[in-house]
Amino acid sequence: MLKPVKKRFDIQVTAAKESITKSFELDKTIKTVRGVLVMSDKDDLLYYRGTQKIEINKEEYFPENYESKLLMSGINVPPKQRYYDLGNVNPGNGIVKLIFTDNEDTRTPFETYRVSLYIDCEMEDGL
Repeated sequence: MLKPVKKRFDIQVTAAKESITKSFELDKTIKTVRGVLVMSDKDDLLYYRGTQKIEINKEEYFPENYESKLLMSGINVPPKQRYYDLGNVNPGNGIVKLIFTDNEDTRTPFETYRVSLYIDCEMEDGL
């Protein structure tokens, strides 16, 4: 039997126009990836300045320079609808690769911010 679980992975953006590549490993008990969500401790910076590429098991789901605002969700969206629906992706090797880029934008001057990648998964229930 599978049970839903959410995983969170963070990166710190410490310099303007910085590109950060980070790989995260899902638990071996994860059987499917259903969706993704991108959030930040400074949403305005993420919204205006952020782009990323996301791969799961070496397969690209969002190409380089995919705008973060397209993967964000507001509090006015019901909790069960906040994730970008990927269907049921096989996690394969369990490696999620994120390439995040901060881009210059005159509407929001740079300051250090955190980017959080949330993964909506299903894992084997240990019962």
